[in-house]
Amino acid sequence: MRDIIVTLAVFGSLPFILKRPWVGILVWTWLSLMNPHRMAWGFSTSMPFAAIVAATTLGAFMFSREKKQIPWERETVVLAMFLGWMLITTYFSLYPDLAWVQFDKVVKIQLMILVSMMLLTTPERLKYFVWANALSLAFYGVKGGVFTILKGGVHRVQGPSGTFIAGNNELGLALAITVPLLYYLARSSTHRWLRPAMYAATVLTSVAAIGTQSRGAMVAMAVMGFMFWLKSKQKFMVAFLGTVAVLLIALIMPAEWYERMNTINTYDEDPSAMGRINAWWTAFYLASDRFLGGGFETFQQPVFALYAPNPHDFRDVHSIYFEVLGEHGFVGLGLFLTLMIFSWRSASTVIKTLKHIPEYAWMRDLAAMLQVSLIAYLTAGAFLGMAYFDLPYNIVVMIVMMKVILRREGVLVGEKGPPLNHVPNAVAKRDAGMRPAQ
Repeated sequence: MRDIIVTLAVFGSLPFILKRPWVGILVWTWLSLMNPHRMAWGFSTSMPFAAIVAATTLGAFMFSREKKQIPWERETVVLAMFLGWMLITTYFSLYPDLAWVQFDKVVKIQLMILVSMMLLTTPERLKYFVWANALSLAFYGVKGGVFTILKGGVHRVQGPSGTFIAGNNELGLALAITVPLLYYLARSSTHRWLRPAMYAATVLTSVAAIGTQSRGAMVAMAVMGFMFWLKSKQKFMVAFLGTVAVLLIALIMPAEWYERMNTINTYDEDPSAMGRINAWWTAFYLASDRFLGGGFETFQQPVFALYAPNPHDFRDVHSIYFEVLGEHGFVGLGLFLTLMIFSWRSASTVIKTLKHIPEYAWMRDLAAMLQVSLIAYLTAGAFLGMAYFDLPYNIVVMIVMMKVILRREGVLVGEKGPPLNHVPNAVAKRDAGMRPAQ
């Protein structure tokens, strides 16, 4: 039954995508983040739904009247440079057979990221994109939060197999990134029933992130919670929701969970933590020896035998920073960090520019929550190898498109924003229509 439902949903969306290519971005986002077909048991689990939707979107886009131009903001330039650098490192990789397979996966994701930037050109499309990202993962947040409460936190919350978020650690990172987006949607919702539903989803997703029993997610939630409170205008509401989530966690989580979290303070006695540190040193020594790094999928036993302080402790690198460093060298890491820094600063520019323009308050609030999501990713990512996960790059898309829309409206002039007495085009036109005749 699940196979039929997913198949009908995907193929039923194709006519809408052919008419409006930007709808394909929403469907692609749903498939790539939620992976609904992975929750079935039959033929749909192996169906190339994402490829079908991507091909339909690209075909419809090519024959549409949509403007076919990449918005060359500084984030887009750095992203293009990062892609070009990954192509070079893949060509000179230590394990080309493995590296080209991974490069193919990454470049497909990034191609759709660039297409997203060409299609999400209006405020309405951008809002739908935020909903698509948040709800795709809120499914696992709400489901996982209820599961954690009912089971008393005894079992770990995990994602669908064969996906980016299959493991508890990976799902914990994804849910931590999603919490600020859900809170933003709750604050911006005007329907009477939708706002409390989104607040409930925010709390349950927070509980689910803790229910994954991921130490990285735990650290991310703690840091993110503080940033959440700083960035939010509704500090009492944030404190209230945070208190509810903390009380739920305190009431339901078992003693084993507390023991696992306490190993953060005694990492030098934890074989798992020491294994990660060993892998991080491997990445550093590899990048120091090879300017281009080792290419995708470079963390193999022979590499550890050559570069690891403990060559017998072979495991995954478990860090976005050392993953990029080992695979693409210091240049690759520099480009990756530059993309994140530029995105953060651009969000700050949007917030500052719109501080006194109430017509764009929704965009200002979104930019603030996107910064909180970036903090969650950069914090939890220090302990997880998810450098190529779709969601952080979707956040970059949202930030870029806010700038594109504001430039087109005449609100944003340069990266520092317009002068304080600047009146946006839309507001000026509205006010002009309200002025009395002379």
